[in-house]
Amino acid sequence: MSTAASPAISVPSTQLDLGKIRADFPILSERAYGKPLVYLDNAASSQKPKAVIDALVRYYSTSNANVHRGVHFLSQKASQEFDEVRLKLRDYIHAASEREIVFVRGATEGINLVASSWGRANLHPGDEVLVSGMEHHSNIVPWQLVCAERGATVRHIPILDNGELDLDAYHQLLGPKVRLVAVVHTSNSLGTVNPVKTMIDSAHAKNIPVLVDGAQTLAHGTVDVSELDCDFLVFSGHKMLGPTGIGVLYGKEALLEAMPPYQGGGEMIHSVSFDGTTFNELPYKFEAGTPNIADVIALGSALDYWASLDRTVVAEWEEQLLAYATASIATIPGVRIIGTAKRKSGVLSFIVEGLNALDIGMFLDTQGIAVRTGHHCTEPVMDRFGIPGTVRASFMFYNTAEEVDRFVEALRKAIHLLRKG
Repeated sequence: MSTAASPAISVPSTQLDLGKIRADFPILSERAYGKPLVYLDNAASSQKPKAVIDALVRYYSTSNANVHRGVHFLSQKASQEFDEVRLKLRDYIHAASEREIVFVRGATEGINLVASSWGRANLHPGDEVLVSGMEHHSNIVPWQLVCAERGATVRHIPILDNGELDLDAYHQLLGPKVRLVAVVHTSNSLGTVNPVKTMIDSAHAKNIPVLVDGAQTLAHGTVDVSELDCDFLVFSGHKMLGPTGIGVLYGKEALLEAMPPYQGGGEMIHSVSFDGTTFNELPYKFEAGTPNIADVIALGSALDYWASLDRTVVAEWEEQLLAYATASIATIPGVRIIGTAKRKSGVLSFIVEGLNALDIGMFLDTQGIAVRTGHHCTEPVMDRFGIPGTVRASFMFYNTAEEVDRFVEALRKAIHLLRKG
C-alpha cells in the first residue's frame, strides 16, 4: 500500500507566507488525538484569525453597550464601531448605499427574510420560483414554505453529469410564470462555480429578479454586486473568517423599500401607538431588536484581515490546492469524484466504492483530519447522483500542500483498513 501522493503529481507552491498566515489562526496549531490538526471542513465554517477573536474580547472589554439608543459614551462608541462595519461591507461588495446592507444571522436568515417579505408580497397562485438542483436546503425550503402558502410552485434547474447546471434547461424554464430566480453562486457540496452573471442577465431580460446565495463564494473571493447586477445577495460571516451568528442580506434599495418588514420589535419602528405603527428607514426596517453587535464588529475585523491579503495570490493558491488534492485522490482505486465542473472552488467531494462515507470520515478523524461526510444539506444533489452522501474535503488559503499529503495518505490507509474489515 502506497502511503504518499503520486510522485507524478507536482507539489504546488505559493508566494503566500503560510507560516505567518497560519500563526494568525491559533486553532491551526491545535492537535486532535495527539496528531497535528488538519482542518479541511472549511465549507462548513472557516477558522478565525486572532484579530477577529481579539475584536470580540475588545468589544466586551471596552465598548459593550447597546447601539443607537444611548446618549452615553459607551453607547456612542459601540454605535460608531457597529455602523462603520456596515460601511465596510457596502464598499466590500460594491453596494450603492449602506441602506442596502441588512444584518441577519446568516445566509439562511437572509433567504428566509426575502422569501417571507418579498415572497408574500409578490407571489400569487400559479407563479413559479426557479431554484437550481444544487441548492443548499436553505435556498429550497423557504421557497417551498412561501410557495405553499401563496399557491405558487418551486421548480429547479437540472444538473449535468459533471456537476454543472444545465443552462439550456434554465433558459427553457425561464417562462412567463417565473417571478424569481434563487441560485447558488458556488455549490457547497460539489464546488461548482455557476455562471451567475449570465443567468442574471437572462432573467433580467424577462424582468425577473435574482437572488444569489454567495455563502461559499465570499469565502474564496470577492463579489461585486454592481457588476453582477443581482437583486439580492446573501452570505454568512462565519464562512469568511468572521464569527458565527452574523451574516448579510444585500438588496437593491428600491426592492427593499417596497418590501414589508420581516419581524416586528424595537429598532425597526419609527413610531408605535395602539392606532398603528410606522416603520424605520432602511436598513433598520429589517433589523428588529438589539442587533448582534459584537459579531458585527468582529466581522469588520475579518474584512480588515481580508484586506491585508493579496486576493489574487490567495485564489491561485486555493485553486492549486484543490487541483493537487483532486489529482492525488484520483489515483486511488475505487475513488469517484462527485462534481467535475470546469469551474470549481474550494470543495472536493468523493465517494469510495463499497465503503461508507461516514466510516471514512470517522477514520480520518482519528488521524487528526477534519472533513465533512453526508449530504451536506443538499439531499437533491445526492439524489441526482444516486448516492446517500459523500466525503467532502474543503480548503482555505491557510491550508498547505503537506496537509493535502497527510489527507491523501490517511485516505489510502482508511480504504486499506476498511476493506480488510
